[in-house]
Amino acid sequence: MSHYWDLLTIFFKRTKHFLTTLCFLLYFFIAGVSIAPISVEAAALMFSPTTGSFTVGSTFDVQILLDTDDLSVNALDVELRFPPDKIQLISPRTNVSVISLWTSQPQFNNEIGRVRLQGGIPRGINVNNALVGTLTFRVKSVGTAILTFSDASKVLLNDGLGTNDLSRKESAVYTLMLPPPAGPIVVSETHPNQTEWYANPNVFLKWALSEAVKSYSYIFDEEPVSLPDDSAEGDRSSIVYKNVSDGRHYFHIKALREGAWGGVTHFAVKTDIEPPAEFPIEFIPGDHTNARNPVVKFSTTDTLSGLGHYELKLVSLQPQDPSIDDSGNKTLFIEVESPYILSTLDIGTYDVFIRAYDNAGNYRESVRRLVITSKFFGFSTAEGLIIGSFVLGWPWIFSILLLLVLLLIALAYNIKKKHDAVHVAHEARTLPDEVTQQLEELKEYKRKYGNDQGGPTSIGGPTILSALALLLVIGSVFSFSPSFRPAYAQEFVNSGNSNDGVVELAPPYVSTLSRDVSNAEIFYVGGKTENRATDVTIFTQALSSGETTSHTVTSDKNGEWFYRHNSFLAPGKYLLWTQARIGNLTSPPSAQMEMSVARAAVTFGVSRITYEGLYLIATIVLLLVILFLIGYVFYHAYHHKRKHKLLLVEVREAEESIKRGFAIIRRDIERELASLKKGRGDGML
Repeated sequence: MSHYWDLLTIFFKRTKHFLTTLCFLLYFFIAGVSIAPISVEAAALMFSPTTGSFTVGSTFDVQILLDTDDLSVNALDVELRFPPDKIQLISPRTNVSVISLWTSQPQFNNEIGRVRLQGGIPRGINVNNALVGTLTFRVKSVGTAILTFSDASKVLLNDGLGTNDLSRKESAVYTLMLPPPAGPIVVSETHPNQTEWYANPNVFLKWALSEAVKSYSYIFDEEPVSLPDDSAEGDRSSIVYKNVSDGRHYFHIKALREGAWGGVTHFAVKTDIEPPAEFPIEFIPGDHTNARNPVVKFSTTDTLSGLGHYELKLVSLQPQDPSIDDSGNKTLFIEVESPYILSTLDIGTYDVFIRAYDNAGNYRESVRRLVITSKFFGFSTAEGLIIGSFVLGWPWIFSILLLLVLLLIALAYNIKKKHDAVHVAHEARTLPDEVTQQLEELKEYKRKYGNDQGGPTSIGGPTILSALALLLVIGSVFSFSPSFRPAYAQEFVNSGNSNDGVVELAPPYVSTLSRDVSNAEIFYVGGKTENRATDVTIFTQALSSGETTSHTVTSDKNGEWFYRHNSFLAPGKYLLWTQARIGNLTSPPSAQMEMSVARAAVTFGVSRITYEGLYLIATIVLLLVILFLIGYVFYHAYHHKRKHKLLLVEVREAEESIKRGFAIIRRDIERELASLKKGRGDGML
């Protein structure tokens, strides 16, 4: 350290700036003094042992340990979980424990698999791997048992605040198995591994024969360690149990040798033929989207053997798909996880298949249609009006526009009729009935009380016979607002089954058939064969013409086959069946399935016009008609309004003339009355 002091002395001699000196001292402290790392202390709960293998029917002890990590704690609340179908708690022992004051007796529940221990430690304690309690379990069935501490567990510090310092909770995993064979060695060709699940309800078991064994006794039940009775079942060496129910089953056997029964061998069998639960497929952002890489979401459950994995297959309904080879056969299933982002797709229609497999090999298949468009908003020739993921089909658009055309025609007819009435009245130069009546009254009064001077003798101008009615018409022209709320749902399911006869070579099984098939979409079919690398011939016969076509594909290593037609089928009804062939061996035909191909396009020679195209043409024509009708209505409405204004002006002039005429008559009457009154006064004088 002497060189640091030398540097410090030289520095103090050469500078008098306090801030510089302070910075130098800080650098000296950082460079010359090592900083110890900061340690974070926290309590932990652990199991001992953390692993182990135990046989069904045996018991084992598990210790709960506490590590305070150099801190003082004074209270514990320990809650742990265990699988109640695998192990059962006999009793918790707390006579030897770091906890000296129990706030409640240990609680446990073998139905839900829960244990809870609560207690305190006066004045606190600082320990490492201290014993909290001992739990004794009995093994109920084979499998794996996992012990965990729940989030409700707490270790409280002795700080007067009750701070929870538990941050580390270790789990334990135990392997549970059947006792080792004490009797004959048992094997199974159908269910060889005792820890795995199989989708075969028929169980074939066999055991080794011995000359010294005179007979065997065996049972097949759902108890892991049952004991067969002492009744001899014979000296057979195998047995078959058919249509075994789903679940865990156990075969127990013992041998009679030299008049004495030997030990028992237990063999586990797990069967599960039920596929996972049905599940929906969700597309993000939607079934109709302009996104080229939509996201597929799916999820399901399996209550027995558990869910294994998912597989996805994408089938294009457009012709000449480059992902399909010349034979039209290609296995497209790939293993995926949800959510799954599809690869970049071309514009078109696709069927997305999702298969959910359980651990026994059963699968549930769901399919949903996906449409990739080029627009977020606008018209699509193949679909209709697109607004995001919502699509209003051409039939609805055509119906709405046709109804709008009819309404506009009715409106145009009424406007034209009223306009013609106004025009005729204008040319005839007639007045409204009220004005004409007032004018006649005015003339009558003039004949009685007045003269023709200053009064209106005639009123010129256009007719105003239906002014009030036309005002109502003008007000109603722009109040017409039809609304449509169409909703549609379309569902069509076409399925079939195969006839599995007991023959040397069974016909192929059909599991997948294209839905909503039309003569504007590609037809596909798929299924499974009993043997791999089997040639599958698909026959289709048109009922209208009787023409039969066939196509051959080959099943893969799993026996699955798939055929995708690469051209459109003619509309009509078809019969479909399949046949398998291996070498010179051919299976009988499968059961026939009826399939309908809807008409979605009109054929003119070699040209094809889809109904969607016809709807588009008709829609364009209707839009032009609508535009013409709107222009027609506005034209007559405008002229009607203009003439109506002229009529209003003329009516006001006529009314003013009538008012002036009545005022003149009133003045003449008042003058006449005054003259009469004056004459009476002169006569009295």
